[in-house]
Amino acid sequence: MPKFELPPLPYDYNALEPHIDEQTMRLHHDKHHQAYTNGLNAALEKHPELQEWSIERLLQYINAVPEDIRGAVNFHGGGYYNHAIFWENMSPQGGGEPSGTLADAINQAFGGFSQFKEQFSAAAGGVQGSGWAWLVYNPLTKGVQIQTMPNQTSPLTLGLVPLLGLDVWEHAYYLKYQNRRPEYIQAWWNVVNWDDVAKRYEQARQG
Repeated sequence: MPKFELPPLPYDYNALEPHIDEQTMRLHHDKHHQAYTNGLNAALEKHPELQEWSIERLLQYINAVPEDIRGAVNFHGGGYYNHAIFWENMSPQGGGEPSGTLADAINQAFGGFSQFKEQFSAAAGGVQGSGWAWLVYNPLTKGVQIQTMPNQTSPLTLGLVPLLGLDVWEHAYYLKYQNRRPEYIQAWWNVVNWDDVAKRYEQARQG
């Protein structure tokens, strides 16, 4: 019995229209996310002792994962975990700006929300090839920062806590936006679920 299962979308496939189209959501969730889930389970079959580990532990301690499956766990495990956050980071009622302690942390780190949005969009647009842009919590500085990651590698592998992730793999936007990644990034801000990001920030802050 596979340990990791594909988490259901928290809304309908067409709920993020017109910003993210139904066909992309179906393919992205049902095919791509399922493939990462299957790949992670297949890798862990070779080392049953790791099947008790949580996904967070696997990624945080990626160097403790046996070398023969480390690359697969980094890629498929990261893909599994990143997408689970990505779906929850978005909502049909999303958009706007954060409030409360998360807004304070963003203002402190970037000088204001508009500056953060500009820097985050630029980071996401600048990812070469496939990867992600993240707003993360850094336990060492006790602040938030922007971090880009290649392919499916999770910020957890760097000791950073992912709060808000934007998938800039072409499969995330190509059906609707073709090669217009900046247009996709601008549209995505309309569906950001700041309540979810704030919840992750509070959990990260409390360790």
